[in-house]
Amino acid sequence: MFNKEDDKEFDLFITDLNGNLRGKRLPANAVGKVFDEGVKLPRSVLGFDFWGDDVLDNGLVFETGDMDGICMPVGDAAIPVPWAEESRDQILATMFNPDGTPFGCDPRQVLAGVVKRFKALGLTPVMATELEFYLMDGRSEETQRPQPPILTEGHGRRLSETDCYSIDEMDGLSAFFAEVREVCEIQGVPADTIISELGPGQFEINLLHVNDPLLAGDQAIMFKRLVKGISRKHGYSSTFMAKPYTDKSGNGFHVHFSLLDEAGNNVFDNGGEEGTDVLKNAVAGLMHTMPDSMLIFAPHLNSYRRFMAGAHAPTFASWGYENRTVALRVPESPCVARRIEHRVSGADANPYLVLAAVLAGALYGIENKLMPPAPIEGDAYVEGDQELILPNKWDVATELFAESSVLEEYLGEEFVRVFSAAKRQEQRKINEQISDIEYESYLGLL
Repeated sequence: MFNKEDDKEFDLFITDLNGNLRGKRLPANAVGKVFDEGVKLPRSVLGFDFWGDDVLDNGLVFETGDMDGICMPVGDAAIPVPWAEESRDQILATMFNPDGTPFGCDPRQVLAGVVKRFKALGLTPVMATELEFYLMDGRSEETQRPQPPILTEGHGRRLSETDCYSIDEMDGLSAFFAEVREVCEIQGVPADTIISELGPGQFEINLLHVNDPLLAGDQAIMFKRLVKGISRKHGYSSTFMAKPYTDKSGNGFHVHFSLLDEAGNNVFDNGGEEGTDVLKNAVAGLMHTMPDSMLIFAPHLNSYRRFMAGAHAPTFASWGYENRTVALRVPESPCVARRIEHRVSGADANPYLVLAAVLAGALYGIENKLMPPAPIEGDAYVEGDQELILPNKWDVATELFAESSVLEEYLGEEFVRVFSAAKRQEQRKINEQISDIEYESYLGLL
C-alpha cells in the first residue's frame, strides 16, 4: 500500500494506441488527490504516433483546442516498482472525457466497450495471455542491434543457437527469472509457466486466465513493463519487438479465451471435443474480421516480418483442433476448459486492443450466428484457403482497418479514425527515410 507520508515519488501512466506508456511522475503527497480527482493529460496524447509526435489528421488536436482528458487510477492503490533505483510506486490509469464519459480512443476504454456488450448478453469473457520476448545483451539498446545475452551464472557463454524448451538456458538466467516471478507476485500479475522458446534468448511467460478482460489487459501491460525494467537491472536488454532477428523466430502474443454464462457455465463446452455452436460462431466471426483487424494484431512495419510460411505465425484466417499451424486453435483440454487460442498477434501489439479485437470478432460471429468452414487438420500454410489469406503489408492492413464498418461498429468510429491516422503518419515518416541498404547498394555504383 502506498504511504502518502513517504518521500518517494510515483508514476501515473496511461497506455497510448501503440502500447507506449504516457504519463507523469508525481510527489508522494499528491496521491490522495490523484485517487480523488485524477490527473489531466491532453486527449491527443493517446493518439500520438509511435515516436510521440502529434498526429494532426486525427481530429484531436487543433479542432478541439487540444483539450484535456481526466486520467483516473484503475486500481484502489499504487503498487511498488521494485526494480527502480530509487524507491517508487506506480499507478495504471485510464482516460475519461471532461464530462465523465469514457474516452473512445483510450485502448482500455475500447476494450471496456466490447466487454460491456458481452455483459448485456449475460456473458463474461475469460482470458489468458502468452507473451514472448527476447532477452539480449545489455548493450543491445545502445547499439540498436540485437545480440543474445551471456549466461553469467556458472556458464559464461553467449547464447547463439535455438534451444527450445531448454532448462539449461533458464538455469543460466535464474536470478533474472526469480526476480520476474517475485515482482509479478508483488504487482498481482499471475505468472505461470516459463518456457525457453525457438530463438537464442527467447522466452515465453504465460499469465493465468482471469474472468475480467480489463484485468487481463492491465496485467499484460504491467508484465511488459516489469520485464524491461528487471532486465536492465540485471545488465540485460529485452524486447517484445515482433521480429528482432531476421533468421530467428518472431515474438508472438497468443490469447486464450472462453465465455461464461450467468450461472458460470462455459458456453463453449458441449461435453465433447468439438465444442458448441457458440464456439463455432465465435470462430467464424474471428475469421471474418481477422483481415480487417490485422493492423491491431500487427501494428508496426516490423510486425509483418513474422508472417511467412513455416515461421509459426499464421498466414491465413484458419482454424482447427489441436493444430498450431492455424490462426485459431481449439486446444485439447478438459471439456469444462474448452476455449479458443488466438495465435495471430505479435508481442509488439497493444494488449488492450488485441483483446478488444479478439472479443469483437467473436461477438460479431455470435450475434450473427456465423458458421466457419471445415477445420484444417494438416498444414494450414499449405491447405489454407487463398481467399482467406491475411494482409502481409502494413499499408494494406491500414486501409482494410480504416474502411472496416464492422470494427467501427464494435470498437468505435473515433478509435478507428485516430488509430488509422497514426499509422498513416508513421508510414509516411518511414517512407521518407533512406535505408542503409540503399546507400550500401547504390551510392557508389550509380
